[in-house]
Amino acid sequence: MLVRLLQLASPALPVGAFSYSQGLERRVEDGGVTDAASAATWIGDALRHAAAAVEAPAVVALLRAWRADDAARAAALNERFVAMRETAEARAETLQMGHSLARLLGELGDMREVAAKLRAAGAEPAFPTVWAAAAAHWGIDETTAAQAWLWSWLENQVMAAVKLVPLGQTAGQNLLFELAAGIPALAADAVARADDDDWRNFTPGLALASARHETQYTRLFRS
Repeated sequence: MLVRLLQLASPALPVGAFSYSQGLERRVEDGGVTDAASAATWIGDALRHAAAAVEAPAVVALLRAWRADDAARAAALNERFVAMRETAEARAETLQMGHSLARLLGELGDMREVAAKLRAAGAEPAFPTVWAAAAAHWGIDETTAAQAWLWSWLENQVMAAVKLVPLGQTAGQNLLFELAAGIPALAADAVARADDDDWRNFTPGLALASARHETQYTRLFRS
C-alpha cells in the first residue's frame, strides 16, 4: 500500500507537524545552529539518538501490537512513550498530533475501524500510536514503516531549518540527501530493537533546547 504510506508520511497530513521544531528553534536562537553544516550536525544527531533510538522502535512495537489486535499492549506502549517525553512541549506535541490524526482517521471511510480500536485502548494516544494503527490497517511492513517515519521526521526538521537558519531550498535538499542516506540502517536497527527494553533516549542537549524554548520570547514554532 505504497500510496497509503506516502499519505501517512506526507507533510500535507493535517496533524500540525509543520508547527513544531522540536527544540531546533531554540538552538538557532542560542547560536548553535547558524548554517547548513551546523544544521546537519544538530539534526543528524537528533535523528540518530532520538528519532531512531526511541520513536522508530516505538512505531514498530505499536505496529506489532495493532496487528495482533492487542489494544492492552498498544495502551501500555503508548503510556511508556508519553512518559519518555522529557518536556511539557514534547509531551503536548505528540498528544496534539495523535489527537489530530485520530480525528482524521475517524473521517476517512474504512479507517473508522481504526478509530474505534484507538478508543478501545483507553489512553490519550500519542502520535506514533495512531500512526502505527493506520500503518497496520493498511498492511505496511515494519521496515518500510520505520523508514517512512524517520523520513517524515527528517523532512519536517529540514523544513524548519530552511525557515529558521535560514537555509536556501537547495541547501535544504542537500541536507535531506545527506542525512536520509542513513535511514535504511537506522530503520533496520529499530526493527531489531522494537521488542527490547533498550529504547535509549539520552539526549540532554535536545531536552534542554526544548525546555528553554518554552520561555523563548519570540517564536515561530510551538516547540
